[in-house]
Amino acid sequence: RLSLLYDYQKELVLKSKYLQADETVIKVLDHQNKKGKSHQGYFWVYYDPLGKQTLFKYETGRGGKYPFDILKDFTGYLQTDGYAGYEGLAEREGITHLACWAHTRRKFTDSKSYDQQKASIALALIQDLYAIERQARENKLDADQIKELRLQQALPKYNLLGKWISVNISKVLPKSPIGVAMRYALERWDELGAYMYDGKLQIDNNLTENTIRPSTIGRKNFLFAGSHEGAQRAAVVYTFMDQCKRHNVHPH
Repeated sequence: RLSLLYDYQKELVLKSKYLQADETVIKVLDHQNKKGKSHQGYFWVYYDPLGKQTLFKYETGRGGKYPFDILKDFTGYLQTDGYAGYEGLAEREGITHLACWAHTRRKFTDSKSYDQQKASIALALIQDLYAIERQARENKLDADQIKELRLQQALPKYNLLGKWISVNISKVLPKSPIGVAMRYALERWDELGAYMYDGKLQIDNNLTENTIRPSTIGRKNFLFAGSHEGAQRAAVVYTFMDQCKRHNVHPH
């Protein structure tokens, strides 16, 4: 019965013009091919922030072919972290790729113990971008007002950070934590600024990361799925549990 609803839910999510995507591991017993060992599969999660619609899908691997296949007809905004598996999709006509500022900020946070001064400068500017988002939420601005606010206040901060990284990246070791953080940001610079195109777009992928979190807790409890089919059944149930939570519906 849930599978019928799941097929409908899948169609609903994939009709969205703005999706966030992420993935997380799940151990799966595979008696046929790996006796005595578990297989590392993945829950791929697609979330529509505008309609608050969720889709979990189990896949046996993490390659780029999996999101490419399910999103083969998708057009619109696609927001992801920096995983290379999404790059093929990002280059496809009809898709505007958005990067995630939370992941970028994490790279600079990780580099603080290596270069406190440079990491702090970058983090201060990124925090300014987040402060602008907080201002928009607190003032309950609509999409047009948010876009205008971003263009007036966030765009100058974004440009300043880009110039600062461009000047300083040659002054650090490429493989040092601060060098890695700077290169991570520059390699997806246009995608990091794309959230300013529309006030409906998010600055980061955190809504989807929050969607994944219950499966991480569940993984610690149930350890693994009993089969590949069982893993997909779990994806079906996670889909509707998340829907219930987002729309304040009791799951039973």
